[in-house]
Amino acid sequence: MFTGIVEEAGRVERIRPGARSTELVIRPRKLTRSLQPGGSLAVNGTCLTVVGKAGGCVRFDVLNETLRCTNLGDLRPGSLVNLERPLRANAGLDGHFVLGHVDGRGTVRRYEKEGKDYVLEVAAPPEVMRYIVPKGSVAVDGISLTVAKVGRDWFRIWIIPHTHEITNLRQRRAGDLVNLEADIIGKYVEKLLAGRRR
Repeated sequence: MFTGIVEEAGRVERIRPGARSTELVIRPRKLTRSLQPGGSLAVNGTCLTVVGKAGGCVRFDVLNETLRCTNLGDLRPGSLVNLERPLRANAGLDGHFVLGHVDGRGTVRRYEKEGKDYVLEVAAPPEVMRYIVPKGSVAVDGISLTVAKVGRDWFRIWIIPHTHEITNLRQRRAGDLVNLEADIIGKYVEKLLAGRRR
């Protein structure tokens, strides 16, 4: 369980296909010492298991299914990735409940500065758009964000300068793929209502 409050943007050192999985090596700036093999870390909103660490870097084995369903397969050395450790039971919930289970990939339609802030527009697949509501929450590459406007197959979010500076958004351009996770509450409500109609 995560909150979508990104702690830092780490840098990809290496991504290398293997026989059973793809090795992903990331260099965080601050989090390495607190991470241990077997622990979880959200990488661009995808919950991954730490399998090793050395030289200030953290290593993961990424399944082919995960590469297919997320934007992790598009990473290259030098790419920035959003990192967040799991929510502790005694910690405050500053964002919203994020599971680290990506619902789909969206495409950046627009990301540009407007005044002091930034506007982000994302085209999303129907399986994600059904849960997107104005003023609701969505995780974009693991960042807990508030939806400002909803179109037929896209949504708009306003980004404050702080979020732009500490996340991978500062590398984002139109056409980039982003991981999307809809708010879990909407999914549970839908499931419960479907059961009542039977």
